[in-house]
Amino acid sequence: MNAAIIFIILATLMLTGMPVSISLGLTVLTFLFGFTDVPLESVALKLFTGIEKFEIMAIPFFILAGNFLTHGGVARRMINFATAMVGHWYGGLGLGGVLACALFAAVSGSSPATVVAIGSILLPAMVKAGFPNRFGAGVITTSGALGILIPPSIVMVMYAVATNTSVGALFMAGVVPGLILALVLGGVTYWRARKYNYPRLPKASWGERWLAFRKSAWGLFLIIVVMGGIYAGIFTPTEAAAMSAVYAFVVAVFIYKDLTLKDVPRVLLSSANMSAMLLYIITNAVLFSFIMTNENIPQALADWMLGNGLGVIAFLLAVNVILLLAGNFMEPSSIMLIFAPILFPVAMKLGIDPIHFGIIMVVNMEVGMCHPPVGLNLYVASGITKMGITELTVAVWPWLLAMLGFLVAVTYIPELSLWFPRMLGML
Repeated sequence: MNAAIIFIILATLMLTGMPVSISLGLTVLTFLFGFTDVPLESVALKLFTGIEKFEIMAIPFFILAGNFLTHGGVARRMINFATAMVGHWYGGLGLGGVLACALFAAVSGSSPATVVAIGSILLPAMVKAGFPNRFGAGVITTSGALGILIPPSIVMVMYAVATNTSVGALFMAGVVPGLILALVLGGVTYWRARKYNYPRLPKASWGERWLAFRKSAWGLFLIIVVMGGIYAGIFTPTEAAAMSAVYAFVVAVFIYKDLTLKDVPRVLLSSANMSAMLLYIITNAVLFSFIMTNENIPQALADWMLGNGLGVIAFLLAVNVILLLAGNFMEPSSIMLIFAPILFPVAMKLGIDPIHFGIIMVVNMEVGMCHPPVGLNLYVASGITKMGITELTVAVWPWLLAMLGFLVAVTYIPELSLWFPRMLGML
């Protein structure tokens, strides 16, 4: 009964158009004051203990690093390197876009940032080269979603905060699925380009490829700084985030000189705005998780599923359906922080690995970012391409169907997620 009251209040507030973070906070306060006897002191205590986790500090640092790289010329150099490597194949600029998105994802941790950084440069070039606008939009919108699967990933940090899971193990678990999804999206791009005979670039010489690599090397080295540092045990994921922010600042301002010191306050301010918004969502989600646990809702759901004989296969199918439906109305941070505390205890009771479950949730978020009505990547791509959401939705369908097929594979083949962290001895 209490679960129904909580979700009715939340749904009613969200239907009024109120932001999800405020809806969560008001739902918690309404339920606490109207339907429970929980002392206010315990709520305040939970609020402070819930957000004083060291891992949360990784979020503003990764956002800052991504902003320095987005405002700087790192994306342009990565695109030049990617197109030099694969531009001579069918749909060369499109394949270069997929590769550039994968590379930029490995330094930014954000899907919208990847779409903006790569799309704003590559899409006009693709149209100029003779590619249909829809093709370019489909490639960049879906490939940009790699930003939250290929580590470092802000959404993975949020899952770790919500479920007390290892951030480092999650990052390593995202490597193989991220590379496979990049290959899947590249395969769809190649197939469509070959089918419709889209243009190809002249084959770059090895000298040109080496030059493009040298120019992009400072940006690419950030991947080694973050992933190598975590794997080697030199620093924690949060320390890696801080290192990446400092490194990105030095590269953008002093090495590439795409930003001046006068531009730094603007980058810091935009990063602070985004960080404050995410931390506000986390704060309210912590309280929401508290009342869910206090009312034993996750435990009741787990007992009901086990009592009705629903096993792992049925549960994971239900999880995918719920998260894909939630993706119609909410953005990834909110979905992760609302649903992870509810679904995670059930997954643990069914014996599902917490790292594998995290990757399933992240891939669901990726798909949600590419379909209407609130797919973040669709809106970002719409701003770049000046295409309507409906037209963009039609444009992304071939890649979106491939992503759904990939989601099924990740859901039911745990080794795709767990093989690499196991090999590294992190599980």
